[in-house]
Amino acid sequence: MDEYLSEKEQVERLRQWWRDNGWFLIGGAALGGLALFGWNQYWAYQARNSEKAGAVYEAIQKAIEQPNLEQASTLLKQMRTEYPGAAYTDQAGLSVAKAELITDPQHAADDLRYTMEHSKDAELAMIARLRLARVFAYRELYPDAIAVLTVDNPGKFAGRINEIKGDIFVAQGKVEEARAAYLSAMVASGAEVLDRSYLQMKLADLPSSPPVTPPAEQSAAPTPAEPAKAVKPGEGA
Repeated sequence: MDEYLSEKEQVERLRQWWRDNGWFLIGGAALGGLALFGWNQYWAYQARNSEKAGAVYEAIQKAIEQPNLEQASTLLKQMRTEYPGAAYTDQAGLSVAKAELITDPQHAADDLRYTMEHSKDAELAMIARLRLARVFAYRELYPDAIAVLTVDNPGKFAGRINEIKGDIFVAQGKVEEARAAYLSAMVASGAEVLDRSYLQMKLADLPSSPPVTPPAEQSAAPTPAEPAKAVKPGEGA
């Protein structure tokens, strides 16, 4: 009888606990379900956006091939408004800028700068930076090109940055600066992706530095003798 009462007491305690805490368990499960549902909805939304952005990207590629750069530029503006965070938007910016380089280099530079400053992909933003520097160099805006390439932590892009700097210095006639940049490119982070043979060819094509006379030799050079002072008639007798 005592054992029966003990079990009954335990059941009653369990029922009381459920009355006190059951709603918390149900509420927690409901909140967890809502969170999971929200997470799934978010990714579904991202997937739909990516699909739509991909369709506009394809339209831009076709416009470039026609070529109809005005339409491509209009579609790019649409992408940046409707799908600002999509990877397709950044890729479209690079494609349109490449197509515009010859006909409208200023617009190409604007598109590259936008991608450089707004892309969430750090590597793609760096690629836009390198291309922007090339555009500035093409337009002979050398200080702007060097300024764009001046970054604190280029990481694995250091080799490519130094190579482009070397090309810019060559265009400016700055032979020693170009030589230093090319040599830095060969040992910098990311040098393994560079065309080393081409880089060595660039170095070999640089003019040789003129020999510099050391200061000691300059001071040791003989001083020309002063011409003898002419003696006037009647002097020295």
